[in-house]
Amino acid sequence: MRRLGVVLAALLFASAQGALAQSQVESREGIALQNQILQLRQELDMLRRGGTLPAPAPSTGGSFLGGGAPRPSAAAPQAEIVQALLERVQRLEEDLRDVRGRAEQSEFRERQLREQLDKLQGDMDFRLQQLEQQRQGAAPSAAPRPAPQAAANPAPAAAAPRTPQRALAEGQAALSRRDYASAEAAAREVIAARDSARLTDAQILLGDALLGRRDYAGAAIAYDDARRRSPQGSRAPEATVGIANAFIGLNNNRDACALLADLRSSHPNLSGAVAERAAEARRRAQCR
Repeated sequence: MRRLGVVLAALLFASAQGALAQSQVESREGIALQNQILQLRQELDMLRRGGTLPAPAPSTGGSFLGGGAPRPSAAAPQAEIVQALLERVQRLEEDLRDVRGRAEQSEFRERQLREQLDKLQGDMDFRLQQLEQQRQGAAPSAAPRPAPQAAANPAPAAAAPRTPQRALAEGQAALSRRDYASAEAAAREVIAARDSARLTDAQILLGDALLGRRDYAGAAIAYDDARRRSPQGSRAPEATVGIANAFIGLNNNRDACALLADLRSSHPNLSGAVAERAAEARRRAQCR
């Protein structure tokens, strides 16, 4: 559905702007990316209002994400303009996913470094305390040696990173008790680990967590990533219902109903919890 692609692209831009600001992307690439997003949002708004695109200004040089690529003129047919715009949207979507992935990897590495620094600080504090005791003649130097070994023994187990499988299980447990922040952190940890066997599950967990936090735009993007990754997979209907629920949260019942209608036609025998969620979504959106 072309309209659905345009709506999801607009949501992707809004969420990506928040993620870029949160990661403090101050580089020339980040500034160029934000300019591209602003320009595309303006063009999407013009197309939704039924207008035409302005003639492109002459390029002064290459820019990030292919901003210098030629665009159709205002005189081109509307269908060609939409097609060219959607191709640019797809390129930006891929680049933004890459930016988010790098940011998540940086956050994961930062957490690891912080844990190592905390452990190093604890070791240094212990050594300084030991030296101070030796200065005061409180105890011989050989006596406290077993203490750091005993204190250091539990450290490897505490600092060892959890596996993607364990992170998913703990994220689902956090989601069931409505600890959406922990569920989101676990999902992003699995996504940053690039575990292809669990990426779809992690994207759906991320969508569920963001939906619980009422970040409807971010939830729609996470569910859409899961559906695109495995469009014929067993969890594709669940991701589709998730997108519809995110649209309902954004007061976009029209696209939610269109999406649910497509799901009904492509999966007429859908049953179980996913079918119940789809029926509930149709009721909330007042679909005909």
